[in-house]
Amino acid sequence: MGNIRQMPRTRRERERVRSGGKKKRKVQYFDYSLLAVIIFLVCFGLAMLYSTSSYSALRVYEDGMHFFKRQAFFCAAGFLGAYIISNIDYHIFAIYAKKLYWLSIFLMALVMTPLGQEVNGARRWIKLPFDQQFQPSEVAKIAIILFIPQLLCKLGKEVHSLQGIIHILIWGGFSAVCVYFMTENMSTAIIVMGISCFLVFVVHPKTAPFIVIVAGGFVFLLIMVTILKLVVQNPEMSGNFRLRRVLVWLEPERYASNWGYQVMQGLYAVGSGGFFGKGLGNSAQKMIIPEVQNDMILSIICEELGVFGAIIVLLMFGLLLYRLMFIAQNAPDMYGALIVTGIFAHIAIQVILNVAVVINMIPTTGITLPFISYGGTSILFLMAEMGLALGISGKIRFEE
Repeated sequence: MGNIRQMPRTRRERERVRSGGKKKRKVQYFDYSLLAVIIFLVCFGLAMLYSTSSYSALRVYEDGMHFFKRQAFFCAAGFLGAYIISNIDYHIFAIYAKKLYWLSIFLMALVMTPLGQEVNGARRWIKLPFDQQFQPSEVAKIAIILFIPQLLCKLGKEVHSLQGIIHILIWGGFSAVCVYFMTENMSTAIIVMGISCFLVFVVHPKTAPFIVIVAGGFVFLLIMVTILKLVVQNPEMSGNFRLRRVLVWLEPERYASNWGYQVMQGLYAVGSGGFFGKGLGNSAQKMIIPEVQNDMILSIICEELGVFGAIIVLLMFGLLLYRLMFIAQNAPDMYGALIVTGIFAHIAIQVILNVAVVINMIPTTGITLPFISYGGTSILFLMAEMGLALGISGKIRFEE
């Protein structure tokens, strides 16, 4: 009996026996693939921004590299900010998430004061020293990404109830309403509400109610479009600029000389590029499309690089979303997983809306293409979100 080996009694001992007595080692993970995709999109965006905006910048600032220089500066600052944020424990942000939420509301309220600045008919910015401006609605996005996950973790299983869902959507809806009425920015309001709804959908165990809500929303939109088609002949109803955008969406050729000029010229750019495009820098439409470096930059990508170039860009965004999904699935806790899920929702919604606007699937919203369109505030907060995602990926541990 003395020769009989004693059987391992604990799970850890049994695992050591199966692994040949070797201890498993925890390996720290960092998503270098996500970092590579971010660098590619930023560099590609700078190249396309210079190609797209050199002519328009030369007309206004007498410097063809004006937009490029400013964007390059903010990109460099964004990478520095992303590095700093990635080295901060993301749990600290949960402590200040609610304060950041109310700070975003306060900053948007400042737009309605004399500090607000109007650009191209839209009052969405705050004037800063040295001829700079700041768009506070960008703060609302990252505030929602940090605050709604904190609420979901605090509620726990209560969010599965109708009362819990309403509680979350009230916070998200209030921020979206403030964005819409204080900064007149419908596209950002849609993104803020979309992030909130997507996070609730992810944590809720049932899918059927959300399918019913989405189907009902589509039916409602179809009814509204049908009604608009009946009244589209009435020119008196086109006084509101949002209604004008809907009218342009329904009949862009009819308004090609005024309200629909940007949309039609963008469609011409998309159609004239063919499959491989005219070549980088050879766009003709960039000289006549208003504010082409902002929400219509994808149309110039299609013209200069063709459908092939647009597919490559969309594939890179798909890879970016895939890496975010991987980090969310392997995050060390629920709060980290929900933060990355919120970032995933933000990027996905913004890309889909921008592509839909460029090809006239939905009315013009003024929404930009992440990492590629011109915008200092936008790139700074996008890089802050990427810093959060990279920081959470650094907390992932795998057993070797």
